[in-house]
Amino acid sequence: MAKNIQSIRGVHDILPEQSAAWQHLEETVRSLLAEYGYSEIRTPILESTELFHRGVGEVTDIVEKEMYAFADRNGDSIALRPENTASCVRACIQHGLLHNQQQRIWYAGPMFRRERPQKGRYRQFHQVGAETFNIPGPDIDAELIAMTARLWQRLGLKNIRLELNSLGTPESRAAYRALLTEHFSAHEELLDEDSKRRLHTNPLRILDTKNPAMRDLVAAAPDLHDHLDQESADHFADLCRMLDMMGIDYIINPRLVRGLDYYTRTVFEWITDELGAQGTVCGGGRYDGLVEQLGGKSTPGCGFAMGTERLLELMQAQGIENQQTTTDIYMVLVGNEAIQTGMALAEQLRTALPGLQLLMNAGGGSFKSQMKRADKSTATYALIMGEEEARNGQINIKPLRDKDAQQQIMSIDGLAEQLQSLL
Repeated sequence: MAKNIQSIRGVHDILPEQSAAWQHLEETVRSLLAEYGYSEIRTPILESTELFHRGVGEVTDIVEKEMYAFADRNGDSIALRPENTASCVRACIQHGLLHNQQQRIWYAGPMFRRERPQKGRYRQFHQVGAETFNIPGPDIDAELIAMTARLWQRLGLKNIRLELNSLGTPESRAAYRALLTEHFSAHEELLDEDSKRRLHTNPLRILDTKNPAMRDLVAAAPDLHDHLDQESADHFADLCRMLDMMGIDYIINPRLVRGLDYYTRTVFEWITDELGAQGTVCGGGRYDGLVEQLGGKSTPGCGFAMGTERLLELMQAQGIENQQTTTDIYMVLVGNEAIQTGMALAEQLRTALPGLQLLMNAGGGSFKSQMKRADKSTATYALIMGEEEARNGQINIKPLRDKDAQQQIMSIDGLAEQLQSLL
């Protein structure tokens, strides 16, 4: 007997009993984004590898260690997208969406990184994100943060803290990088292997180390906020004032740098302590140089991305009841004549009552076995038809969830109106 083929390590199936929770989350996000005036964009899963080398950064963990990249039959280097901001920028440049116009767009879909699989971290994972273009002020930073804060309220999530930082402009950050390199080079013997590798390529990422042995060394590093350019400092101060006015609590974390090279000025993360090491459920910030970096004209940008799996895990951890898929009607049909009459009736009801959730028994079975399926289906009512009812143009309506309600028989002709009043 052939061995069963299993899913690839680090990817997983979303089973029917789980999909209702996904749909509830996605619909909540979709509705909220529409309220704020954001339009959906759908980008390809496959992109040129160069897009992420130039956009995400060649010395980031994503590009160096995690990206799925391969040569296609023509020898072109192709990658499964590890994130979607670079793809959105590419699409906006390619289709002329940034010329003298602002954009507010959002996306949802799978991303791919070859990480070590663990709870909250998968090789295929899903993100929902929003991107904005040609809006340079801190007001759009504040809007994105306020929108995510409102999402937590809609979902019923609690105990998610907001951490903020400013990375300044590339020029001020370059000067700060030199100070960091000098600081960490003086204590190179205390650095772990990852930090030694980053020392001369991306020293800001050392600030984000999770190694507790380096905590004191990182704490003693120069503070980026002491070296911000004035414009970035003013931008950050205005953002904080807007958040204060909206009543959104935050923590200023000068060690927050995010893992992607394209960020400038504002960066933020929403973090929970209820998911272990993988505590960031949403992160984002400004990337004012990314459009130009990918071949477009200088265009300010700001956005965020949130992990769908992590949000669902957090909802489960906080005991938030997932939405269950329910059925209005389960149709029990016993006998060949009842099956033929019932199939036609089911289509008539779907036409008369748009949105009706009607599950018709298929594959035959005894009355008893069909009623078991009806109970298991979570339907509110069963419509029961046998040979005699089919010949007489009648059908039984049986409540399945209200034990005190009585079964009744009625004419097929008035069934649609009766169901409309019941449902």
